[in-house]
Amino acid sequence: MVEIIDGGITSPQGFRCAGVHSGVKFRALDMALLYSEVPATAFKAFTSNKVKAAPVQLMMAQNSPKLSAIVINSGNANALTGRRGYEDAESMQQIVARALGLRPSEVGVMSTGLIGRFMDMHKIQYGIGRAAKELDVGRESDGRYCEAIMTTDTIKKECAARVRLGDGTLVYISMVSKGSGMISPHLKVLHGTTLSTIATDAVLTPAFNETFQRMLDNSVNMVSVDGDQSTNDTCLMLANGMAGGAAADEDPAFIEALELVLTRIARTLAMDGEGATKLITVEINGAKDDEQARRAAKTIIDSPLVKTAIFGSDPNYGRVMMALGNSGVDFKLEEVYLTIKGGDMEVPILDSGAPIFQEERSVEVVRMAMDNKEVVLQLDLGVGDGSATAWGCDLTYDYVRINAEYAT
Repeated sequence: MVEIIDGGITSPQGFRCAGVHSGVKFRALDMALLYSEVPATAFKAFTSNKVKAAPVQLMMAQNSPKLSAIVINSGNANALTGRRGYEDAESMQQIVARALGLRPSEVGVMSTGLIGRFMDMHKIQYGIGRAAKELDVGRESDGRYCEAIMTTDTIKKECAARVRLGDGTLVYISMVSKGSGMISPHLKVLHGTTLSTIATDAVLTPAFNETFQRMLDNSVNMVSVDGDQSTNDTCLMLANGMAGGAAADEDPAFIEALELVLTRIARTLAMDGEGATKLITVEINGAKDDEQARRAAKTIIDSPLVKTAIFGSDPNYGRVMMALGNSGVDFKLEEVYLTIKGGDMEVPILDSGAPIFQEERSVEVVRMAMDNKEVVLQLDLGVGDGSATAWGCDLTYDYVRINAEYAT
């Protein structure tokens, strides 16, 4: 049985972390460091955007099977910075390696913040040196690590769980993410910025890559704040095996626990979208297959017209159907069912492709359901057994303000 615990990134055995102020940001914490006492099997997923930040390019070029540390700076994305940016990412690896007695290839690098600005490596070096000295275990260190990777985030995004595997081994899984805007991840294994680190003391083999990709496709890759995929999206999972026991690659309990952690973080990323006031969940059933269900859900959650309608509690269900039609998936309009849920209200909207309500009084009932902190759109496409869930948020005046002023 999976148990969600009050824990953070250092809950699994053998992990220590730190979050410090380096000076890249004016006052806030801006440098995070995660360290594993033993080299960990690394599972890596990166943005599919053709414009990739320097740390992403470096990590993909090296493709190291083992990592012992991850360094993350916020305030500067180190993207569109040319050869100098790539060399700065390499320097970050080298500085961490010297401080912790590692090889540079054992160090993962991530950056988030403004695009198109060179790194101030004097500040970076100072921050890494300070973080290396402050590595620790516990909730205080976990909290500082979370805070140090935030940009426009308003809440920390962390989740920890423990589960007993089939052979009796007790393992821990923890995940920390950041992301509030420029979020529509399409993370691919070996290929908002959303930056995510996952730590586990379970034993995993490289064969787990395929399962990891499937889990990302059903969780973090189903989140959309604004439909824009970042240049920096990265997810790194370290499995240091310090819990012992057999490999957990195919252990149902481990897979259930990791799925739960990934889903909780996905919901939190959507909930904390820039300027968001509502969490939107899109549930697709009856699709031709799961892939088509994911495409339909993601197209609807990406739609600015759907997002703005939900922001205004405007029962314009035509926007939902417009987005479904644009997704390119198979469905029978005469078989489609649409229901909107909010709070304790569940309101059928379409039945067999035709509207259930027409009168103004009925419209007000739909508006009341939409006037909640979480709005759920449920669609049955009537052509198969495929299903998927996507998460997003409403598009508000504050989103425009935040992004109109981001660089200033």
